[in-house]
Amino acid sequence: MRRRSATPVGMRERRMRTDDGTDAAREHTMKATTAVLLVALATGAGLARADDATPVRVPVDADGVQRVAIVGGSYFFRPKHVIVRAQLPVELTVSAEQGIVPHSFEIDAPQAGIAIHTELSTTPKTFRFTPTQPGRFAYYCTHRLLFFSSHRERGMEGVLDVEAAP
Repeated sequence: MRRRSATPVGMRERRMRTDDGTDAAREHTMKATTAVLLVALATGAGLARADDATPVRVPVDADGVQRVAIVGGSYFFRPKHVIVRAQLPVELTVSAEQGIVPHSFEIDAPQAGIAIHTELSTTPKTFRFTPTQPGRFAYYCTHRLLFFSSHRERGMEGVLDVEAAP
């Protein structure tokens, strides 16, 4: 008795060998898998960058102070968006990642009781202020190299959102 194949006649897989003896179907599968992995990695990297923009709501510590650290680096601040409450003291610590390009940190909102102008270094610097009114205030790097775009124009900017006191 003859066994029947589960694959209909004419639909059987045909293996083709390339000149160097490799299996063409296997080679095609490997290329397709590599392409899918590259797309997945690129998508994951995009999601990781999106997380950098997630607002950070600063909690109020037991002593009534809101403490937050911001790190600057190659044309970025992390976190990029910080939320604090008005009428409560804020302790802001700023520093720079290791690198050769100098950066600064500036937030100029004297109308809200916030004014910080400092050069960043790997040694953290802490500033204390109490925001007096709600609003949205930019923090940024003021540096610029000759005729190039400023660091702020290259994306080294963030937002301090001050919400009204409850």
